[in-house]
Amino acid sequence: MLARVQTVGLDGIQAVPVEVEVDVGSGLPTLGIVGLAEGAVREAKDRVRAALNNSGFHLPPKRIIVNLAPAHLPKVGSSYDLPMALGLLGAMGKLPGESLAGCLFFGELSLDGRLRGVPGSLPAALFARKNGFSRMVVAKDNGSEAALTPDVVVYAAETLLDVVRHLLGESVLPSLVPTDWRGWKEEARAEVPDIAEIKGQEYAKRALEIAAAGGHNMLMTGPPGSGKTFLARALPGILPEMSLDEALEVTAIHSVAGRLSPSRPFIANRPFRSPHHTASKVSLVGGGGSPHPGEVSLSHKGVLFLDEIPEFSRTVLEVLREPLESGEAHISRAAYTVRFPADFQLLAACNPCPCGHLGNGSRPCRCSPSQVIGYQSRISGPLLDRIDLHVDVPPVPTDILVELPRGEVSEKVRERVMRARGRQYERNGMGIRNAALSGKGLESHTALVGPARQILLDAGKKLGFSARAHSRLLRVARTIADLAQVGDIGVEHMAEAIQFRVGSGIWGGTL
Repeated sequence: MLARVQTVGLDGIQAVPVEVEVDVGSGLPTLGIVGLAEGAVREAKDRVRAALNNSGFHLPPKRIIVNLAPAHLPKVGSSYDLPMALGLLGAMGKLPGESLAGCLFFGELSLDGRLRGVPGSLPAALFARKNGFSRMVVAKDNGSEAALTPDVVVYAAETLLDVVRHLLGESVLPSLVPTDWRGWKEEARAEVPDIAEIKGQEYAKRALEIAAAGGHNMLMTGPPGSGKTFLARALPGILPEMSLDEALEVTAIHSVAGRLSPSRPFIANRPFRSPHHTASKVSLVGGGGSPHPGEVSLSHKGVLFLDEIPEFSRTVLEVLREPLESGEAHISRAAYTVRFPADFQLLAACNPCPCGHLGNGSRPCRCSPSQVIGYQSRISGPLLDRIDLHVDVPPVPTDILVELPRGEVSEKVRERVMRARGRQYERNGMGIRNAALSGKGLESHTALVGPARQILLDAGKKLGFSARAHSRLLRVARTIADLAQVGDIGVEHMAEAIQFRVGSGIWGGTL
């Protein structure tokens, strides 16, 4: 007897259809799984057999084949346990075929028949909504996450036996009401530091506003304790709020990575990721035997902050170059390639030298010239070339820390940022920030005339900007003009952009 059950697999963060076919026929007693199943899926036969036995169902002494179609798609993870168990019960005649139709099943089984949560239930629910599945059954731990998707009735079960009784009509699993994520949004917003708490550093806060308005990458250089990390953590608070579609996409990435909390399974605000400098290439850009998202994807639509960036391995930093340009991370394997979104803003911080006090008038630098050169050479020129804003963050005098009142709150700065973004989207196209301008768009929207053109020519001759630096200067100047709510790039906008590009000049080869 043949039974079919619908589930999904994951290709990057996209759910793809997988049909579980189970055939119980004559032959030597065996249970085999085919369909390009990876290790965790092949082990499912032992989990499923034990879960069925402990739920009161016993496999017949026959030849049983489980096929996961399509066969060319690698099957990874334990989410196929529940559909395989239900397919076995259907093939054994314990469940009618019509009870399995029109429903998507997704979950791992423990040996005693309990359902366990698995990564990827939100992409599975989004797939169900898009492809006409009216019902979906997941583990209780994944219920709130799957219920984020409207127009799909989600049932969250605790055990395999609960699912079977529901399908037989003996009892009814309660359907979950759509998850209200607005409260989580306010909670997450309250966790972001307000830029008003940062005393002094007006130059750096201005750069932060420009970075937020145009989506530009930024490097902060200054001695220890000058406020670089605090400035970085305040950036998400001045970025525009995510749309629901953006929030669902970001949440789907965290779901696939298994990073969602059952108590708050929704990423309502822009993510802020700050990996340690011992991070590997795989943890940063993604990968592994079964490819999973890295930090560049977990910071999608948000901020990736690399504190003490020279302490990162140079080979690790070089893998950032491709996602910085394309907005995607491509993980290639022999048989397939996985794509993870990685549209993030890079925010980095560093000291000017190993001891941190080079150029600090109040404390002498203890580093030798060779130590300074070795420290600064850890960041390659091509990577520095992709960073638009180079900002000095000097130490703040004590009298400013004590006497200066609170500054402008993040909400006010965010209003200016949103107005500038509005001008960009109207001119460039919806969702296209100035940092992403290229080709004809860059040429037409950053045309220079008069003194602004002359100051760029003079700076280029004196400082030797590369072609990439030239383009990024134009993008930053365009953002500064948008913040000023003017159409043409003026000399003051270009001069400020050049000032932020040059920075302190301690990082050789950045121009």
